Amino acid sequence: MQSKLSDIELIEQTLAGNQSAYADLVKRHQRFVFTLAMRFAKGREDAEEIAQDCFIKAYRSLASFQGQSKFSTWLYSIVYTTAMTFLRKKRVATDSIDDENTFIQVESRESGYDTNNIENKSRSFYLNQAIAQLLPDDATIITLFYKGEQSLEEIAQALDMETNTVKVKLFRARQRLKEKLEHNLKQEVKELI
Repeated sequence: MQSKLSDIELIEQTLAGNQSAYADLVKRHQRFVFTLAMRFAKGREDAEEIAQDCFIKAYRSLASFQGQSKFSTWLYSIVYTTAMTFLRKKRVATDSIDDENTFIQVESRESGYDTNNIENKSRSFYLNQAIAQLLPDDATIITLFYKGEQSLEEIAQALDMETNTVKVKLFRARQRLKEKLEHNLKQEVKELI
């Protein structure tokens, strides 16, 4: 059972020496961290390693969290820098397109033939496929803004950028996402015909 305490309260308890409070923080944010790590990683094992390194780094620097932003925003910046460091060490080109199955997150939902559910899964599939084909910076901004529901200011703080820069990058990332979606759907239609 997850703690009903806020992130700030769990951080304060962790800093006071309560190890289980940090375990609760990890449980609360592990899916978020792993999802972000998958955006950068070449495979599941790499994403797991990035996520683990991220939580270790977060624990070691927890005292530096000022509480001026959401904990998830602060954590995101750690995921980002950890992933970039990891990729540099592995000498993986960050703009390579990998096996789409590595990036696509299949959500477990009830089975059945509900047409709305099938349409939503199909849309989600094509959207995730297109996001996976974007450059990591574009995918990150799109993911944080739409899936992470972060404000432009929070994204700017997490990425250490100006808010206007994030706004421009988000606009351009949307354009590139639209192009990827159009291309992928045209390819799908060609294969069907």
